[in-house]
Amino acid sequence: MNKEALLGMVDHTLLKQEATWEQIREILDDGIKYHTASACIPAAYVKQAAEYVQGRLPICTVIGFPNGYSTTAVKVYEAADAVKNGADEIDMVINVGWVKDGRDQELEEEIRQVHEACGGHILKVIIETCLLTEEEKIRMCHIVTRAGAEYIKTSTGFSTGGATFEDVALMKANVGPNVKIKAAGGISSFADAERFAELGASRLGTSRLVKLMKA
Repeated sequence: MNKEALLGMVDHTLLKQEATWEQIREILDDGIKYHTASACIPAAYVKQAAEYVQGRLPICTVIGFPNGYSTTAVKVYEAADAVKNGADEIDMVINVGWVKDGRDQELEEEIRQVHEACGGHILKVIIETCLLTEEEKIRMCHIVTRAGAEYIKTSTGFSTGGATFEDVALMKANVGPNVKIKAAGGISSFADAERFAELGASRLGTSRLVKLMKA
């Protein structure tokens, strides 16, 4: 794949705690210039960002981020609030403790409720693969599929590891046909991005590819 095609798969991301509007505006400008899939930014900036881009770039934000252990009601509210403020896409973090506890039905119901709160907008479910066993990753593939979310996503980028080729291949082998894959965390080169795409990822969460283009 050429660089332009890969950039078209990128959720150009800035989620660090100290992110300022000036930095986020640069992310938005770069996303527009390089035709990225979206800009993924903190929820507090969604309304301002949506007004700034005026439809020229989809706005993505995160909920239950980065730890995932908010209550379901809080995540549902966050998702609905983000959509009301102009978010086009939502990336939610699962409750990893519930995976460890075997609370699959509650995980599925939470994802389903958040998906409903998205009101037809894309939902990506972050399962934080670095904290899960292979069996738990496979279970989450099945749970996300049953819950009806559009995407399963590897990582927040805030935990002990990011996307790996092995995890994306595992996801591809275990999700349903209607679930797409987002690889995120640590994607630092176009070669790695292309490999993730070959393995089945259709979105890439990173800021580094645009930075390489600007270098």
